[in-house]
Amino acid sequence: MARRDPRDLFDLELDLPELDAPVLVQALDGFVDAGAAKRLAREALLTAHGSRVVATFDVDALLDYRARRPLMTFDEDHWADYADPQLALHLAHDAEGTAFLVLAGPEPDVHWELFLAAVQLLVEQLGVRLTVGLNAIPMAVPHTRPLGVIAHASRPETIASYEKWVGTVQVPSSAGHLLEYRLGQAGKDAAGFAVAVPHYLADTSYAPASLALLGSVAGLSGLRFDTSALEEAAGQVQAQIDAQVAASEEVAAVVTALEGQYDAYRSGSSRSLLADMGGALPTADELGDELERFLAEQADGS
Repeated sequence: MARRDPRDLFDLELDLPELDAPVLVQALDGFVDAGAAKRLAREALLTAHGSRVVATFDVDALLDYRARRPLMTFDEDHWADYADPQLALHLAHDAEGTAFLVLAGPEPDVHWELFLAAVQLLVEQLGVRLTVGLNAIPMAVPHTRPLGVIAHASRPETIASYEKWVGTVQVPSSAGHLLEYRLGQAGKDAAGFAVAVPHYLADTSYAPASLALLGSVAGLSGLRFDTSALEEAAGQVQAQIDAQVAASEEVAAVVTALEGQYDAYRSGSSRSLLADMGGALPTADELGDELERFLAEQADGS
């Protein structure tokens, strides 16, 4: 069977303005997204910066519809709507008018190498100078301490100022991580940031983690993002979580234990952030469920 040409996998707008070595932010769905940090960051980039679609990918060739079926709306006696999945490249402009690109949509289920070859063609054609991926992972850290960010890059010297949180590990791959790897092999600058989200907030929309991601991208790329909406959301959710901690001795005990563990790690007296707090305290899932219920009640009462 003949190999498909990656140029057939996307349609690119023909009358694009001249782009001056833009940054590409990769924010595909499908991999771990603790605290919905990647989703919130992506939405902030697309809604606050006048974005528009400039390239679309052939989702029929990349998605397994039966594995994650798009939603349809049934209205009494007819089908009223269908949520068309879209995998697209968006053009936006930062607070100073600098153009940047956002790759958004579902992570492909199949044909990863073909998809990545297509993205690399776009990187070449549009003169992208840097590709940056976003991720968010759950970790046993307290919400009362600064959020850590794990940085990685095709040229490690570009992220030398970031602390190394882990050594050598093997993890399940993602299309986004493989894109960074393939771009590096091709001699292109690529990087990624993964924010460490408190594990008990992994199922909550946690805007502070999104701010940490966008702050890292801004620091590396020089872009200036409008994060005012995220900052407001972060303040609200932080206040709600603090109220829940103050109202529950069990929750407060877990947070205090995590604070001690985190501070020991930062001081160098501990080499691990893995929680070992005893069976008498609630698990991360139990704690997360309790916090979710509390936040939902706060939202319903507002």
